[in-house]
Amino acid sequence: MRSSQYCISTAKEAPADAELVSHKLMIRAGMIRRLAAGIYTWMPLGLRVVRKIEAIVREEMNRAGALELSMPVVQPAELWRESGRWEAYGPELLRFKDRHERDFVMQPTSEEVVTEIARAELRSYRRLPAHFYQIQVKFRDERRPRFGVMRCREFVMKDGYSFHAEHADLEREYRNMFDTYTRIFTRLGLEFRSVAADTGAIGGTGSHEFQVLADSGEDAIVWCPGSDYAANLELAEAVAPSSARDKPKEELKKIPTPGKTSCEQVAALLKLPLERTVKAVAVMHDREFILLLIRGDHTLNEVKAQKAVGAFRFAAESEIESALHCKPGYIGPVGAQVKVVADRTVAAMSDFVCGANAEGFHLTGVNFARDLAEPETVADLRNVVDGDPSPDGKGTLKIQRGIEVGHIFQLRTKYSAAMNAVFLDEKGATRPMEMGCYGIGITRIAAAAIEQGHDERGIVFPRPIAPFELCLVPIGLHKSAAVRAAAEKLYGELAGAGIDVLLEDRDERPGVLFADMDLLGIPHRLVISERGLAAGTLEYKARTAAAPENLPSASAVEFLMRKFKE
Repeated sequence: MRSSQYCISTAKEAPADAELVSHKLMIRAGMIRRLAAGIYTWMPLGLRVVRKIEAIVREEMNRAGALELSMPVVQPAELWRESGRWEAYGPELLRFKDRHERDFVMQPTSEEVVTEIARAELRSYRRLPAHFYQIQVKFRDERRPRFGVMRCREFVMKDGYSFHAEHADLEREYRNMFDTYTRIFTRLGLEFRSVAADTGAIGGTGSHEFQVLADSGEDAIVWCPGSDYAANLELAEAVAPSSARDKPKEELKKIPTPGKTSCEQVAALLKLPLERTVKAVAVMHDREFILLLIRGDHTLNEVKAQKAVGAFRFAAESEIESALHCKPGYIGPVGAQVKVVADRTVAAMSDFVCGANAEGFHLTGVNFARDLAEPETVADLRNVVDGDPSPDGKGTLKIQRGIEVGHIFQLRTKYSAAMNAVFLDEKGATRPMEMGCYGIGITRIAAAAIEQGHDERGIVFPRPIAPFELCLVPIGLHKSAAVRAAAEKLYGELAGAGIDVLLEDRDERPGVLFADMDLLGIPHRLVISERGLAAGTLEYKARTAAAPENLPSASAVEFLMRKFKE
């Protein structure tokens, strides 16, 4: 491919609203163009990256035994009503009516459609298992699309769905997909981790996320360097303290704390470590008022809390005043005639500080059993922190940021039962199919790769997904017949060897050409010049190398093939 034919349009500045590095660099490199909020055109260079990602995903999915199909982007509302997600999915589901006033949706995912296919096609155990996948456009009407293609409204996703007669076979396919995804992200050249995760809105039981490691990631990944333990922050277990609770050493005291409504403020006023304080979080489960107790230096994990008390919302100020006769900021469990659920860490504390249920006051020297009843429920309610013990007992935990690019689920019978996707087993009995779901964010991977790989000059793509593997830059192409002839000859040799090469044939200054190639993230560069031709050499530079090196012209192809294997 020749750059003069490839609509390369780079820019020195990114739009003011571009926040993430990937958004800035993709715009500057001319890979995407904004059409509307959260909706982008993929320009030719950007689309090359997407197609390379798709190719690797498709090869590995086919290798794993999955069958590719293509389901409609527009889906009838009847299927979504049948599954129960018409109301439950929320405003991200784009609903509309056709000219006949029939309800439709733009697919954000395709569980309903693929389940309809399964119940029509897979009626006997002899047809199971089956695994279908597609690489298809999705639409989710994000309230606040941001970060370029990282969190946009229209995107490309690989979504796959498997159907099974037995849960054991679903577990087999789940392991197959776990291994397949591991191969995919390894081949893409990304540094990633697979982590146990919450199933969220998709539902089901088992769930793993695949996270590309990047400081800008929205998700926190918890892992243990001494073992294989890894989990999303929402799911990572905070182990209960191993030591027994200390006996009380202090008297219960009511201390004035006017205007001090946070644990940080109270700890500073009393000159105590923050970990000596306990914060009470008031929530409502249905009509029940509940106090969740968390140590002052910890944060509430809402997913864990929901598992402990059921679906909840945070209590309104009026509800707090009605239940505790006190304004928020001074509430606590002592004397409260409400349900109390304590985090494991809090349950092991003694002589702690908490709100006194009196405006402007806190209590010090608080102890369970002596000053208040033992909590009705003790549960893991908090987010883990760096240095916490690993749940597997093999070291301590570390936390990194990550970008979710893949997610696999064991859906079990969530959709098949709701939509009557049943089969006849060997005994002639009717049973709902076991179901798995497996997603990869194709276009998100392109942005995640940039978040992981970039420098002050631009993008640093892994070779497998770079728009081109190599750029060939002739200096003086339009002035020197010798350079032009050598460039054409070498270009043909490189392409003939199967190297994905871009011939930089634009009539620009060398500095402009080098800067553009660096911005685009092309991992290897060869430079032809009259001086080099006279010496029988080419100048080679890897995208991440500090300086170029010279190599014999005759061995350029062999040199590059060796480089590609490193």
